Amino acid sequence: MDHLAVANWMFATVHRDEDTEPADYPEAVPRPGGDSASSAASSDAPFVDLSQAGEERVASPAEIVAFLSSPG
Repeated sequence: MDHLAVANWMFATVHRDEDTEPADYPEAVPRPGGDSASSAASSDAPFVDLSQAGEERVASPAEIVAFLSSPG
């Protein structure tokens, strides 16, 4: 689901005139370049420390959640 489309729908729903018809909920649109199965598998990839190899990498969503959920 496109979160921006949902946010726009929510904004339009809250700020609409009382007498107008409500906007239709946005339909799910597939992301270009892949299916949901391959993107789900890539987000569960194990952590690999590439800092010693001199390579940069982006943290996975699971790693970000774990970092933000850790105490202190």
